[in-house]
Amino acid sequence: MGFLLAEDTENAEKNFNMKHRCPICKAETESEVHKDFPFCSERCRMQDLGNWASEKYVVSDPVFDEEEATEGERKTILLDLDKLDDHEF
Repeated sequence: MGFLLAEDTENAEKNFNMKHRCPICKAETESEVHKDFPFCSERCRMQDLGNWASEKYVVSDPVFDEEEATEGERKTILLDLDKLDDHEF
């Protein structure tokens, strides 16, 4: 088992460059170049924040009803994959 030295950790952080596309305008971004990473600019970062604030983005509803989960009852759904068409679930 090896150990990481503090200088190795610092070097790894310096060499770690992430590339991504801006979620708003799809421009290429790099973590070392863009201070607003993963966004390309403050404008896109603020647009994304506004989308969350205006509820344009939402976290999906729970798959299971919360009351069912607290009761301890489990429901299992079995799918016969051999009988399903490509678009049926």
